[in-house]
Amino acid sequence: MPQKIIFATQHYQYLKDRILAQTASQWENGQLEIRDFPDGEHYHRIVSEISNKEVILLGGTIDDKETLELYDLASGCIQLGAHSLTIVIPFFGYSTMERAVQHGEIVKAKTRAVLFSSLPNTSRGNRIMLIDLHVDGITWYFENDIRPVHLYAKDFVKEAALEIAGGNPFVLASTDAGRAKWVESLANDFHVPAAFAFKRRISGEETAITAISADVKDKIVIIYDDMIRTGGSLLHAAEAYIQAGAHEIYVITTHGIFAGNGFQKIKDSGIIKGIYCTDTHPNALLIQDDMLQVKSVDQLIVNAVMARS
Repeated sequence: MPQKIIFATQHYQYLKDRILAQTASQWENGQLEIRDFPDGEHYHRIVSEISNKEVILLGGTIDDKETLELYDLASGCIQLGAHSLTIVIPFFGYSTMERAVQHGEIVKAKTRAVLFSSLPNTSRGNRIMLIDLHVDGITWYFENDIRPVHLYAKDFVKEAALEIAGGNPFVLASTDAGRAKWVESLANDFHVPAAFAFKRRISGEETAITAISADVKDKIVIIYDDMIRTGGSLLHAAEAYIQAGAHEIYVITTHGIFAGNGFQKIKDSGIIKGIYCTDTHPNALLIQDDMLQVKSVDQLIVNAVMARS
């Protein structure tokens, strides 16, 4: 079996280090040379020998620069003779533009998927792993022979919920009906009630809660959402659960983006007692606060890669 070697874009070196801590005796640490020219052009060189090796390339699409860096490194790995290529994208950053609502809108989730689909094949083919997509259907945007693999951080959500509840009864809730089936499935696993906040979008930044689907009075409510960006929708839902009589509100999210002043806004509201998230987005690691607990997806990625080798 070919040797495995792992590389990462600049923003995801931290996650590569955590993965190597789990696989140091089996996976090689891929070395890159990266620098910027005076005019702002970016220089990348793959230093490690990768011919006939199984390459794991880790990087997010947190912005356009990161996306192009990931694509350039993938192209370089293929050109240098990688036996196989697995691109791991912990956070697929264009998932909120997964469809057009108004005429002329560009569906960037699709254009980015098409971009990665344009990569030439390695001898064993290319695959792309994505974690807790905002919309499952994004996997269908990938074309040609690239194989999308959607990984679910369900075990993280379960462990976090049990840690929060500490053996006490709780209600598993969502910010809106869009995640209703997923939250209901988790609630069934726990044998606890599920609650959904039904919301109406007023504008691109503003929503209004219209109803709560379950009795949450005097109960611990644990809200799950796949991602937190600014925290606006989350706070609206949390306020609705508090108004419905919830005793305490906790939050579990896979992708802690906390754009702008998102985390501080959530903390200052005084509504939410604690947040659990993963390290799929580097922003979560910038926050040092007891209110936020960050768990790694390193083992999820290792298990997925090893299972499909």
